[in-house]
Amino acid sequence: MQRTELTPPPPRFNFARHLMAANAARAGKTALIDDAGTLSYGQLADQVARFSAALHALGLRREDRVLLLMHDSSDWIVSFLGALYAGVVPVCVNTLLTARDYAYMLADSRAQGAIVSGALLPTLQTAMADGGHEVQQVIVSRSTDPVPAGAHDWATLVAGQAPGQGVDTHGDEPAFWLYSSGSTGAPKGTVHTQANLWWTAELYGKPVLGLTENDTVFSAAKLFFAYGLGNALSFPLSVGASVVLMAERATPQACFRRFIDHQPTVFYGAPTGYSGMLASPDLPAREQVALRLCSSAGEALPRDIGERWTAHFGCEIIDGIGSTEMLHVFLSNRPGDVRYGTTGKPVPGYDVQLRDEDGSVIEGHNQIGDLYIQGPSAALLYWNNRAKSRETFQGAWTKSGDKYVRDPDGYYTYAGRNDDMLKVSGIYVSPFEVEATLVQHPAVLEAAVIGKTDDDGLTKTKAFVVLKPGLQASEAELQAFVKEKLAPYKYPRFIEFVAELPKTATGKIQRFKLRDLENQRLFGQ
Repeated sequence: MQRTELTPPPPRFNFARHLMAANAARAGKTALIDDAGTLSYGQLADQVARFSAALHALGLRREDRVLLLMHDSSDWIVSFLGALYAGVVPVCVNTLLTARDYAYMLADSRAQGAIVSGALLPTLQTAMADGGHEVQQVIVSRSTDPVPAGAHDWATLVAGQAPGQGVDTHGDEPAFWLYSSGSTGAPKGTVHTQANLWWTAELYGKPVLGLTENDTVFSAAKLFFAYGLGNALSFPLSVGASVVLMAERATPQACFRRFIDHQPTVFYGAPTGYSGMLASPDLPAREQVALRLCSSAGEALPRDIGERWTAHFGCEIIDGIGSTEMLHVFLSNRPGDVRYGTTGKPVPGYDVQLRDEDGSVIEGHNQIGDLYIQGPSAALLYWNNRAKSRETFQGAWTKSGDKYVRDPDGYYTYAGRNDDMLKVSGIYVSPFEVEATLVQHPAVLEAAVIGKTDDDGLTKTKAFVVLKPGLQASEAELQAFVKEKLAPYKYPRFIEFVAELPKTATGKIQRFKLRDLENQRLFGQ
């Protein structure tokens, strides 16, 4: 495999301090552009140092965890980097989840603090009330309502502190967490180090994306994703580029406004987003945008979407695969070497293996195998989950849970998951969790959830439902029921009512038979 030889960061390493030093000569250059305005590199460094001091002033200590539940903004980036600078560990969480999810994460991480966008404060308050875990300090960003008693206004808190000096952390020290979904639906706290952010920027952001200080980048994938964290924070800030941040949902129209208003040169999205933009009647003309390169991850990019995007905008989409466990992309197409329909080749600095069911390395071509990765950005462990840590982090190798096939030219093509997990719009969805919710409906006897490929080649959730004798329920009714109980993106896009589900002799649902049925329908068999 290809190797990129880099001098690693020194043992004593703090990523926030590293970024501040790297951009010291760019104090007047625009670093961040969000819905409220801009922040220069000098202002960014000042706010990071002040926020770090504020955390210490509130009594938060080194290695304490703080929940980071915020919409994308300059406040998010300052909060994340300020926590790293202080040696406090931000636990970055998806803003689309329910109060029940946050209650679990607060208790699991034992978070001593929470940093929250004003619009998300009511959900957090419900989580804190219902979860039984006491959060010592709550910091509220950009609230349109008065901050509740006992909480702190983000802007007032930062303005009232003198800049701190930061903490002398170790490069291998736990720096931040990202939660990754599990096959049972229970999220896993994935623990990353200070140095992991540096490695992904050095191995992918600079050499593969070719980012420079002349770029303006915009990511539809949010900062709480591992993908979005690299796209809009560690990669651009490592080279002095400018970042466009968007708090709202990444609809085609919202993205188009940023394309035209801010003229980003690099855009990061997921296949579902690219498909939606291509289908929009508001799609900008090529001469209205400044895109030089686009990136896709989260799920496999269908060939047709990539080809149509390039034909319209004249720039390539480089499709890649990364993971929460590896922090960012480790297998990718390259600018000028894009083979649509594949995920490209290993990123220099990472080794990739395909292994058969016995664990033996597959040396030949055109054979499906389990994908394993070796690289310096791997997470340390899953918090409080020794069994899953051992299963995933196997010595120097990380088991991805994905199946791939390698062609004779060395390009890798996605071949599915090892388990029944689904990726919908780039986010993992547990079929078990959706099934367990559907059967709570009084009319539902049984349910089985699989992935259904739509006309664009993208995965959508489909539920096969068996109703109780004599009872009725509509597709819309069941979809609304799931939306009320789970994060909205998890609801089944399609529901088919059936008389019975295929099962083994022991009563286990055979989802593979339902997948086979969908494939037969897809190919007209």
